[in-house]
Amino acid sequence: MNVLLTGGAGYIGSHVSRSLAAAGHKPVIYDSLVKGHRSAVGDFDFILADVADGDALRQAIAKYDVQAVVHLAAFIEAGESVAKPDLYFRNNTIIGMTLLDAMRDCGVGKCVFSSTAAVYGTPDRVPIREDDRLQPINPYGASKLCVEYMLRAYATAYGLGFVSLRYFNVAGADPVGEIGEDHRPETHLIPLVLQAAAGKRAGIQIYGNDYDTPDGTCIRDYIHVCDLACAHVLALDGIEPGQVKVYNLGNGEGFSVKEVIDACREVTGCDISAEVADRRPGDPPRLVASSDQAADKLKWRPEYSELETIVTHAWDWHRNHPDGYED
Repeated sequence: MNVLLTGGAGYIGSHVSRSLAAAGHKPVIYDSLVKGHRSAVGDFDFILADVADGDALRQAIAKYDVQAVVHLAAFIEAGESVAKPDLYFRNNTIIGMTLLDAMRDCGVGKCVFSSTAAVYGTPDRVPIREDDRLQPINPYGASKLCVEYMLRAYATAYGLGFVSLRYFNVAGADPVGEIGEDHRPETHLIPLVLQAAAGKRAGIQIYGNDYDTPDGTCIRDYIHVCDLACAHVLALDGIEPGQVKVYNLGNGEGFSVKEVIDACREVTGCDISAEVADRRPGDPPRLVASSDQAADKLKWRPEYSELETIVTHAWDWHRNHPDGYED
């Protein structure tokens, strides 16, 4: 299939495009480059445009005979969403409707949606399952959940088919080393710790060490970005008209902040400075996914489940690209 990837020049999108191509699909990258990087696109067809531009979407769909969409374009910083909720509902939710309308108008009936574990908020239990209560605690999670509600409405009314993938903590990099994680500013734990190892920052802060966990620090579920990308290919093949299927994507095993820092020290051989700071409001003690549904229905199996492997691949990319992408 010819597959349009909105946000395809981003961290996850660049890995998904490679997985789609390896599976025989033709990726078409659609990105405004507000957050993405032109260097991450490679040799794939590229359209410089915003998802908010419905006419540009329709032109791209027609020009490349698009049969399916992977919708990845979004702002993803939970803290920023609290300070700028308008930005997140406009960029994540409203443009979602723009895309759905363009798909409907052009006869494109398949879409994989990049959702988030943030739709669960503070969970009632772990591991978290897809039918657990949805209670986002920040506008970022709420903006994604709004799109999930729209998917259900459009599936019922217009017969479109969707798979919504709820990501947990994505990390790592392409083992070949061509692409990796380059957010500006960076907010994710593993690249922040690796920046400290590379001398790009003085150290790392641990937000709270008095949680009800074995070492007192928060526990999170880390999934390798290549495993995540493979799930998108499987999800695309599993779309059915008029249905919305939802899957958690995680490792199924949690690692604490201290464990992540220790793994980074072990992999890099660097004595990374870490100091304890106050807790951040709204940080749950544990966020761990049950990905049983993805394993059962999509036949998805993570290949890189070890924390040290995830960190090693990330470190290899950061060492070879100390300043990120050249653009």
